[in-house]
Amino acid sequence: MNRPILASIHTEAFQHNLNRVRELAPESKIWSVIKARAYGHSFDAALTGLASTDGFALLDVQDAAWLREHGWKGRILLLEGLFHENELALVQDLACDLVVHCDAQLEWLERFNAHKPVNVFLKMNSGMNRLGFKPIAYRTAFHRLHAAGYHMHHMTHFANADQVDQQPSVGSQLEVFNEAIEGLDGSTSLANSAAILWHRNALGDWVRPGIMLYGASPTGLYADIEHAHLRAVMQLHSEIIDIQELQEGDRIGYGGRYAAPTSMRIGVVACGYADGYPRHAKDGTPVWVNNASKNGEGVICPIVGRVSMDMLTIDLRNAPFAHIGSVVELWGDQVPVDTVAQMSDTVGYELLCAVAPRVPVEIK
Repeated sequence: MNRPILASIHTEAFQHNLNRVRELAPESKIWSVIKARAYGHSFDAALTGLASTDGFALLDVQDAAWLREHGWKGRILLLEGLFHENELALVQDLACDLVVHCDAQLEWLERFNAHKPVNVFLKMNSGMNRLGFKPIAYRTAFHRLHAAGYHMHHMTHFANADQVDQQPSVGSQLEVFNEAIEGLDGSTSLANSAAILWHRNALGDWVRPGIMLYGASPTGLYADIEHAHLRAVMQLHSEIIDIQELQEGDRIGYGGRYAAPTSMRIGVVACGYADGYPRHAKDGTPVWVNNASKNGEGVICPIVGRVSMDMLTIDLRNAPFAHIGSVVELWGDQVPVDTVAQMSDTVGYELLCAVAPRVPVEIK
């Protein structure tokens, strides 16, 4: 057998979460965002589990080509448009929709002799100050591309949809956006996961769910999405590979960060930072352990000691029946990835995307 760590990807959870998006945004079409290998879940799993989406949104034209080669006939949106002018012919052959966010991309499209229509989502910088045309330049860019024969649509991105008490708010960005596109034809794409969850007056014709499709929270706090009844798509599992009996005062791991407060059992789990588990996980970060002799019931046990390259250590006082070979869930159904991330001073996005290539993946 291989080392026991495994990332299980549940395609029915993808479908469930997509259905929840449809319930929350019933009047909108859906761009399912699958950049970064579907947030670390694999394109194969996304293509299966999100097959009923209206379109996929991603970054690289090579990934768009993969989708076409594997049978996807629906729409594909390139979220950052072209990175090089010589990609245009391939983009047209693959029938991709393009985001255009800067003058260079605009000029490339003007020079291109398109032999069939191309959909363009022109991106407005309505306040995030990352990508997009400022409102004062937006209408000129729109008319130039419209005159060149492109099918034009409108896009912006909210900076604070997950922090409603900060400025500029979603409302102020939406006001800027609506004023700039007044009188211009074309559909709109506005809402990311946070806006879908908390600002359903700012959805647009196309929504762009990302992290919520994977069952994690845009804010990094699992409690914030409990009302949405999403399901974790990825379960990261491993097993206990050794058990140490410690006495009071014994220290654990590199640097001896944790000292045993009493005699206790420590479980050694085959998972470390080389697998993508966060090295900075604090003492107390929860894992779920199958307490096998109690009819398979599981219990939460805390990490103790520093995470090392290939292993981490857990306090088994809550799991007296755990043994070598007991299954451990690092995150998934029992332990939200957002909880692990919060205990590691990061966000669930990073953990999902950072699962290492050496971790086997099983698509269910």
